[in-house]
Order: sequence, then structure tokens, then C-alpha cells
Amino acid sequence: MAEQTKLATFAGGCFWCMVGPFEQFEGVLSITSGYTGGSTENPTYEEVCSNKTGHVEAVQIEYDPEKVSYRELLNTFWKQIDPTDRGGQFNDRGDSYQTAIFYHDEPQKLEAEQSRKELDKEGPFNNPIATPIIPAKTFYPAEEYHQDYHKKNQFHYLMYRKGSGREGFIKDYWGE
Repeated sequence: MAEQTKLATFAGGCFWCMVGPFEQFEGVLSITSGYTGGSTENPTYEEVCSNKTGHVEAVQIEYDPEKVSYRELLNTFWKQIDPTDRGGQFNDRGDSYQTAIFYHDEPQKLEAEQSRKELDKEGPFNNPIATPIIPAKTFYPAEEYHQDYHKKNQFHYLMYRKGSGREGFIKDYWGE
């Protein structure tokens, strides 16, 4: 990682659905699907899905803050999830599919807290925002077949995104 780049880490349910929305930004240098937040070292997909590792599916984004702000990444994150759901995301249920913002430094923590407060006050949701903001922990890249899944298996990904309820939720709440 170059000196001028930063990391942003977001858990938004299925990591397949969290990669594409961030690719639109010129300043995003890489997006890695993986696991974080738990205690098991080098977990596998099967271990994480067992909900016994403490990990969630997440994406880690390397970005150039001179080209894309952390706030822009936060705004994109919020529009990909149901931040009021404590039990997972859409059809994906369980601890490994919970949402979270993992901050890497104090400015990210403050920016994330401010954005959550604004969303809770001004956003379209009737229920309170449940997405926690917590310190970043070790991030473990997922298996290769999970990386860029939306490109490698485009048809299956599009059907999954629609069938899971995520696509309809985003359109209903954000019109995108």
C-alpha cells in the first residue's frame, strides 16, 4: 500500500454485492472480499458461514483520499444495505452477514459516526440504525473464487442480487 492511500473496511452482508458499487470511483485502487471482526485466524468461507468464528463477510477498499473521500465511500456503503437489520442482510441471515463499519483511524471513526447520526436523523428509515462502528481488526482475504465474483459469474450474481431482495430494497429506498 502506497503512503498516500488509505483503507476502508465495510461489512454489508454478502461481500459479492459490496464490490461493484465502489468500483465507480476513480480513486478506488482495489477492493478485496474477505472476513474480519472475529478471532479465528485465516478462516475459510465454510468456517465463517458456521457463525462460530465471530467474523463477518466484508470488503476492504484501498483508496486515494485525494481522489475519493471517505465520506463518499460511506455514502455508497449506506445505500447498499438495510442498516436497521441486526440479523443479517436480506435473505442472508446470521452473524456472518451483519453490517459494520470498521474504522482504521480516529478521523474515520468520527466521520462514520457523523454519517450514521445524519442517516438516523434524515434518512428514509423508520427504525434506528443498527450498524455498529468498530475498530478495524485483522482482515483475511476470501478465497479466490469470491474475488470479483460479480464479474466472473455475472448472470448468477445478478440473479442473486435480485433474488436476495437487495436490489428491490435499494430501489425502494434510494431509487437507484
